[in-house]
Amino acid sequence: MALCERAVSGGALVWPRVLLFGDSITQFSFQQGGWGALLADRLVRKCDVLNRGFSGYNTRWAKIILPRLIRKGSGVENPVAVTIFFGANDCSLRDENPKQHVPLEEYRANLRDMVQYLRSVDIPGERIILITPPPLGEAAWEKECLLKGCKLNRLNSVAGEYANACLTVARDCGTEVLDLWTLMQKDKQDFSSYLSDGLHLSPMGNEFLFLNLWPLLDKKVSSLPWLLPYWKDVEEAKPERSLLGDGDH
Repeated sequence: MALCERAVSGGALVWPRVLLFGDSITQFSFQQGGWGALLADRLVRKCDVLNRGFSGYNTRWAKIILPRLIRKGSGVENPVAVTIFFGANDCSLRDENPKQHVPLEEYRANLRDMVQYLRSVDIPGERIILITPPPLGEAAWEKECLLKGCKLNRLNSVAGEYANACLTVARDCGTEVLDLWTLMQKDKQDFSSYLSDGLHLSPMGNEFLFLNLWPLLDKKVSSLPWLLPYWKDVEEAKPERSLLGDGDH
């Protein structure tokens, strides 16, 4: 079934879905001004944007739960797009944060396994967007760590290694990728305004992510029509004629 097809003759409307899969940066994305909320607003009446962000999670755990979130079914149930956004926790320093740390090679393998799983449940690579971890503001994050009684447990240079691994997986698997780590540091700009605490996104960082992700996502959803007619186009005498059709307008 084509992405833009809908149930007809008054049947249940099939509402397309975009699924955001990631860690806290995804979980928090539905807060006011968050990048997920901005996507949901942009796609209103075209498709649902589902937040499947899990604060503190890494790719080791994400790979385990992914089959619980998406299972093989009819084509209309499959998301029209999926973002996979992990690495900010995986890149934790092993000696300082062993629970969240995932070795670089395992991180790369986990991302690849998740892409392959999505393909196995009929979500092709062209519907998948990988997002690299953002850069780390070490000074700001060290303050957060000290408040919690621990040492600095992440480094921006290490986050960059995981970002490069994410780029490699996208290239090898034929998916699109948003290189957030590089973009936020383009031309050696000060990226601190993009981060609220050195790790998580600020309002400006959320907007930056949305603006850079949207062109990639738009290519996957641009063919989707609005669901149900504009109110001025509903037949006044017999609204059923307008409202019980195929849902497209």
